[in-house]
Amino acid sequence: MKSVSLAVALGLLAALFSDDVAGRQATALWRDPSPHQVRWVTVDSSVRLEVLDWGGSGPPLVLLGCYLTAHAYDEIAPKLTNQFHVYGITRRGIGASDRPAIGYTVQRSVDDVIEVLDSLNAQRSILVGTSCAGQILTLFASQHSDRLSGLVYLDGASDPTTPAYDPPMPDLTKLPRQLRNGPRVTLPEAERRAAPFTPEVRRAITVDARIKPDYTGIRVPVLAIYQAQLPFEELAKQFEIRSEEERAALRQEHAAIRAMYSRWQKELLAAVPKARIVELPGANLYMFLSNEADIIRELRAFASSL
Repeated sequence: MKSVSLAVALGLLAALFSDDVAGRQATALWRDPSPHQVRWVTVDSSVRLEVLDWGGSGPPLVLLGCYLTAHAYDEIAPKLTNQFHVYGITRRGIGASDRPAIGYTVQRSVDDVIEVLDSLNAQRSILVGTSCAGQILTLFASQHSDRLSGLVYLDGASDPTTPAYDPPMPDLTKLPRQLRNGPRVTLPEAERRAAPFTPEVRRAITVDARIKPDYTGIRVPVLAIYQAQLPFEELAKQFEIRSEEERAALRQEHAAIRAMYSRWQKELLAAVPKARIVELPGANLYMFLSNEADIIRELRAFASSL
């Protein structure tokens, strides 16, 4: 009986070892299909950043993320290389880039980007930033407008210091149950395989580095694309509304979010009156995935207008 148990145990160990080897081989054999060259640029004397170079002809188009790596753009970037030389920067603390304990202020992020652009000899770039990367775009344009030909905010021309919604948000416990979400996106596989960032890095980037945007120093053309809510009745179809109280709470949330986005857009236009505002109803935050065709169209039109 003991010999049978030993044989079973040995068989299980062999199977586990075989699965582990197979898993390691699959990881080793996988290759990122996106046609980019991976560069490594040292900034701040000792911090290595991952820079993706998709090549292309035309002005430099530089893609920045909030807390995703540059691989988030693996699918859209190659479709832009016939008009731009496309780069993507993975900021410090994220993915394969170095993870120092310090250096996550917006100013240091701007300095990192300028050092990368210097190493690439990229002049008159168009900077594209998603979400909190918009803070980098705003400060960069205020300090280095001579290095830019334009800014493109992808839901990034926002104010993370906004103290409260006006009108206020409803009691969240009174909202109806959501039956289905808006458009879901699948991140490129290289992004899904990227090393996870730590809670400390996320806090340093999205909480500790919050600053109120000052658009008054921007001296280059601006394109600001926002995700926008669907009309209320269309949005309501995504929820199981069982009472007028739930409908009223959902309508209040809808109005509060709409007012917040309107406020952000007015603040941008007050400082940059000629900024182009585009809203994409129902888009995901990662609109370069959920609304790829719209983003490509707007980028091309914006660049042609410069």
